[in-house]
Amino acid sequence: MSIRNVLGGDLKACCASPMTGFYRDGFCHTGGEDRGVHVVCAEVTSEFLAFSKARGNDLTTPHPSYGFPGLKPGDRWCLCASRWQEAYEAGCAPRVDLEATHISALEHISFEALKKSSLQSL
Repeated sequence: MSIRNVLGGDLKACCASPMTGFYRDGFCHTGGEDRGVHVVCAEVTSEFLAFSKARGNDLTTPHPSYGFPGLKPGDRWCLCASRWQEAYEAGCAPRVDLEATHISALEHISFEALKKSSLQSL
């Protein structure tokens, strides 16, 4: 059984450099251990990184003990669905790779919101 994306196709890899995903395998899939639901493949911006840091989640500082290099604008990363939605409502959500965004994102975010922020032209 294949893992689906929000477009209904097979889930594509989000990023391998830096290695992303809750399971650090490059994919934005989820499971019972993933309380944050890291399913949105986004290309982060400086505006979003500042927004996330202001809300207590600093994504720019490296944490080598967790295999986390710290993010910079332009990096792709599997974001928590709720954080992306919060950023969307605040007008600073990063663009999304729909082919690499897990279908479960639709339980938290409308397809229209994701589509408006898509890296793909639909």
